[in-house]
Amino acid sequence: MSHLNIALLQIAPGPTLEANLQKGLSACRQARQKGADIALFPEMWSIGYRIYDRPAAEWTAGAIPADGTFVRAFGALAQELGMAIGVTFLEQSPAGVRNSLVLWDRLGRRALTYAKVHTCDFGAERHLTPGDGFSVCTLDTACGPVEVGAMICFDREFPESARILMLQGAELILTPNACPMEVNRLSQLRGRAYENMLAIATCNYPAGVPDCNGHSTVFDGVAYLPDADGSRDTCILEAGGAEGIYIAKLDLAQLRRYRAAEVHGNAYRRPTLYAPLTNPEVRPPFLRPDRRR
Repeated sequence: MSHLNIALLQIAPGPTLEANLQKGLSACRQARQKGADIALFPEMWSIGYRIYDRPAAEWTAGAIPADGTFVRAFGALAQELGMAIGVTFLEQSPAGVRNSLVLWDRLGRRALTYAKVHTCDFGAERHLTPGDGFSVCTLDTACGPVEVGAMICFDREFPESARILMLQGAELILTPNACPMEVNRLSQLRGRAYENMLAIATCNYPAGVPDCNGHSTVFDGVAYLPDADGSRDTCILEAGGAEGIYIAKLDLAQLRRYRAAEVHGNAYRRPTLYAPLTNPEVRPPFLRPDRRR
């Protein structure tokens, strides 16, 4: 097999943790019936990203452990279905409350745990503890091993997120999301995929949840084909606004040939000149009083 089938679970959450557990398990089963090799949830599925319409003390009380019943249920289902599952949740951790993802492989093994690095500190997410780095795992799939990383929503707005994952070997970045995906945000994803020669799968909530609009996407990062004139659109799937389970077929063989031959990525970078990227100083006009120190 050279095609990896990615299911974007663009579904609306329920009112409780248990409702989201049951709906999430059902959606994963439906995704597998559609031929999915990986199923991905939108951001913070355990509470449906309900953080803006109630006090912080209320929603942070809904945090759950990464090794708790909710998360482990998806690991058991991944093993049962033979399908990888990227489940998202509000995590209760020793470091604090985090916005997290656990990726289970098709054998029900925990392949990757990731906490959102770029929290939206200008809003309710200032009550979250940011993650402490990016990492890549080797995911066992029906197509063989695939190098997979993750970023969550606001992470995608920083080119460094995808760039670090590319440098760590990522071929595919899973990106849970919870915001309006309009033309500029979609362009960001297209750019991240293009400049790093990798695929980015983004799963958003459907329209009306509460300010989201669907438009989950998969960009495969392959801009040029040997037998085609000019460039091609790297978007291989863009959902509409409706609730649903959307399947993208990612041609891994094509992506790997492209990565081995084209000029983007890491071959021609000049990292010795990039020292300003690690300078923590913030200058006008970018000073913000709510910036996390």
